[in-house]
Amino acid sequence: MKIICIGRNYSEHAKELGNEIPENPVIFMKPDTAILKGNDFYIPEFSNDIHYELEVVIKVSKGGKYIQKETAHKHYEELSLGIDFTARDLQSELKSKGLPWELAKGFDGSAVVGNFFKKDDFNLNDLSFSLLKNKDKVQDGNTKDMLFHFDDIIAFTSQYFTLRVGDLIYTGTPKGVGKVDENDILEAYLGEEKILDIRIL
Repeated sequence: MKIICIGRNYSEHAKELGNEIPENPVIFMKPDTAILKGNDFYIPEFSNDIHYELEVVIKVSKGGKYIQKETAHKHYEELSLGIDFTARDLQSELKSKGLPWELAKGFDGSAVVGNFFKKDDFNLNDLSFSLLKNKDKVQDGNTKDMLFHFDDIIAFTSQYFTLRVGDLIYTGTPKGVGKVDENDILEAYLGEEKILDIRIL
C-alpha cells in the first residue's frame, strides 16, 4: 500500500504558505509506516514546528495505469478524513537547500486516517469538512474549492504510478493549517459527523 499526497490543491492554502498556484497536481509520497496507530500523536524530537493539515482521503478500490478522467470514478468507492502532519521547520530548511522534503512529511505517525465511508453517501462536489483544535475551528474546507478534483487526481497520478487496491490518496488541505503543541486535541468532522479525535503528546 502506498500513500500518495496532493499538495497545494486549495488556492487559499497555497497562498497562506506563499506558494504559487500549480498548473498540475503537486505530488509527494509517504511510506506505509507513516500511518498513525491509535489516537495518540507524539511530537517527534527532530521538530519544533509540527503542523496539522486536514484532508479528504480516498481509497483505491480498482487498480490501474493511464486511467482516463472519464472512468476514474470507478477506481475508488470509499472516502475518509486524514491529517497530514508536517514538520514545517524541517520542510522549510530542506526546501531552502533545494532538497526533497520527505523527511518532513513521511516520518512515522505523520499520516492519520479515519474510518472509511461509501462515497455514494456524499455529494463529492460539495463535501464540507472541518478541524477543531481544542474546540476552536481552525480549518473549514469544501471539496468544491479543490483545484484538482478526485477524478483529475486519479487520472494524473496514474500516468506515473500504477495504482493498486488499498492505496490511499490524500487530496490536499484547505487554508488554516497551524502548529500543534503537547496536550492539544484535534477533532475532525465530515459534515456533522466526527471522524477523528487525536491527542497530541
